[in-house]
Amino acid sequence: MIKLALTVSCVSRIGIVAAISTFLASNGCNITDSAQFDDTNTGKFFIRISFTAPEGTDVASLETQFSEIVARFGMSWAFHDEAAKMKIIIMVSRFGHCLNDILYRYRIGALPIEIVAVISNHTDYQGVVESHGIPFHHINVTPENKPQAEAQILKVVSDTEAELIVLARYMQILSDEMCRKMSGRIINIHHSFLPGFKGANPYKQAYVRGVKLIGATAHYVTADLDEGPIIEQDIIRVTHAQSAADYVALGRDVEAQVFARAIHAHIHHRVFLNGNKTVVFPASPGGYASDRMG
Repeated sequence: MIKLALTVSCVSRIGIVAAISTFLASNGCNITDSAQFDDTNTGKFFIRISFTAPEGTDVASLETQFSEIVARFGMSWAFHDEAAKMKIIIMVSRFGHCLNDILYRYRIGALPIEIVAVISNHTDYQGVVESHGIPFHHINVTPENKPQAEAQILKVVSDTEAELIVLARYMQILSDEMCRKMSGRIINIHHSFLPGFKGANPYKQAYVRGVKLIGATAHYVTADLDEGPIIEQDIIRVTHAQSAADYVALGRDVEAQVFARAIHAHIHHRVFLNGNKTVVFPASPGGYASDRMG
């Protein structure tokens, strides 16, 4: 048996689930997991179905047959091979906590991805990256060369056929043009103090103000800085006894966890854009399992 997933979004109508399930059954497929959401505010319907198909199933033939249902309901849709690993580029500057966390999860199989490149405007992590057998690209960015630098970045994306860019604390603002070209294909991570504490040392600002909750937000990148559709968030509590340095350390820990969960959701096709928001379905059974430990 082969494992596939079907993702669908469309205007909500009666009969969508029945049409999909009947189609899969008629092709000898068995549904193993399903999640759906009907947004009564926007009138949109979202569904993700994991299923097994008989060995030797021609996915192209499934897609051709499914096109009749697509036309009937006006669907945005895709079939996904659940064994395929998404090609990802990591971009990083000088804060390495998210990069190192991703590399560890990648190494043990907790994030089933193919890291095709790491791009940085510094060389701090070149040795770490290359020790994992991953190509490292140092692309310096200045106000004067930004268009040329972004052209280099997009060439790496094209050459590697990368499907997703993750900004692992990449401390450069992407141009509106790049955000548009890669819409829905760039994920960023940052602290959740915005807009309260902007600029340098947000954790120190939070410490001075006696903040009791530290959080992190992972979101898709848009031209509106740090305001793209949110994929994942989390918080941890701090007390009066913590130092400013504690705030930084605890904040970095929650950033790494939130970022990994957002990437996991995207690579498993569990995230649907819904206007300025997202629909994020829970992982299928076995979706978090690693193929090795340590």
